[in-house]
Amino acid sequence: MNVEFLKVAFLTRRFLCYRMRMRESDAATKQPRVSVALPFHYGWVIIGLSFLTNLTAAGIRSAPSVLIHPLEAEFGWSRTAIASAASLNLLLYGLAAPLGGWLIDRVGPRRVVLGSLAAIAVGVTGTVLVQELWQLIVLWGIVLGIATGLTPSLGPSVASRWFIGRRGLALGVLINANAAGQVIFLPLLMAVIVSRGWRNALMIIVGAAVILIPAILLWMRDAPADVGLEPYGSGTASVSRERRSPYANRGFQPISASSLSEVFRTANFWLLSACFFVCGVTANGLIGTHLIPHAIERGIPQVTAAAAVGLMGGASFIGTTLAGWLVDRVDARKVLSLAYALRGSSLFILPYVSEPWGLFVFAVLYGLDWFATGPATTAILAQNYGHERVGTLFGLVFVFHQLGGALAAVGGGWVHMQFGDYQYAFLAGAVMGLMAACMALMIRATGRAAPAIPAITGLAKA
Repeated sequence: MNVEFLKVAFLTRRFLCYRMRMRESDAATKQPRVSVALPFHYGWVIIGLSFLTNLTAAGIRSAPSVLIHPLEAEFGWSRTAIASAASLNLLLYGLAAPLGGWLIDRVGPRRVVLGSLAAIAVGVTGTVLVQELWQLIVLWGIVLGIATGLTPSLGPSVASRWFIGRRGLALGVLINANAAGQVIFLPLLMAVIVSRGWRNALMIIVGAAVILIPAILLWMRDAPADVGLEPYGSGTASVSRERRSPYANRGFQPISASSLSEVFRTANFWLLSACFFVCGVTANGLIGTHLIPHAIERGIPQVTAAAAVGLMGGASFIGTTLAGWLVDRVDARKVLSLAYALRGSSLFILPYVSEPWGLFVFAVLYGLDWFATGPATTAILAQNYGHERVGTLFGLVFVFHQLGGALAAVGGGWVHMQFGDYQYAFLAGAVMGLMAACMALMIRATGRAAPAIPAITGLAKA
């Protein structure tokens, strides 16, 4: 009898110790609660921090266009070789996007953003010290490609987590961070390159990342429940009592492989991916990499060319915000088609621009649709497959965007090497833009043919 009693007591003690350790582990992993005493919803603070993160990443993507000439002059590298580093950066930026979306769903935006900013600071600092082409390819192409590639799904994920009402507006603001990065960084980097050299210019990006890290650490949170709130527009002010799941996104679990295979069998996914491929070709690949070198070769001063890109970003604020407003009121397919049609039409103008005023006209026309494809693409994904998985699915579609950008970055350099200018590259991009406008209208309206995305079961989570 005593032996049986001792066994029961021993097992009971083991069980209580186990429960205590589990509670201690939960307390250790729980993010510190932020004291919320703001005249507005805390989700707007998260939008602001995410905006600054995407803005810093946009500075990385905009830099190659102002670095090509200084690197050619200092090291004697060919334009195609320099563009290959930018191309690899764009490619890995896209390939890392699904990983970034999965990590955001798994561990939350806060940890992903901190890791991305730390890697950006290290990668750009290393780039300042390069002496060989392979070093540029490793640091700019691989390290910074992956580091910035973790961020594309940040906007859709944060907007879906923190907002029910005004989600389109929140997403439009976050997408505008890409344009803001061009507006702020390009003229600034060009001015510093002209006066102090390209190395000092890159240190500006390092400083932005280093300053942002403590702000993310202190104020970024993964979900409204972390600050005792419901998502904005949920219709209740009560504190969320949701059971904490092992995933940072609470009720969100990773998409199962079988569900992804269903998505890949739908025509809408591939039409949307093809459109986003063209978006990458005509945005990051051609304009993002080769616009400023093209303008300089046409006799337009460097600072003027950078100012035109800044104007392009300002026009993008208007276009992207308008697109975000329209997708809540108009068929998103029509908004997407209009954006690509305007982009293709504007690219027909660019080969014949040789004066600053012409470049400014192009900047306004192109800028209105520069990032305007983002809200419509996100809306179509949400309508077809559910808001719950927008982050991961946007990351998958974004792979095609960056694949197009990578091919166009190298292809544009090759066209310049073969023909002495970019005319044929820009005209090809114009034709592709009009083709994408047609493909956007071929996307079927939401219906039963486009499956919702179920989460994997609790057994699979174990």
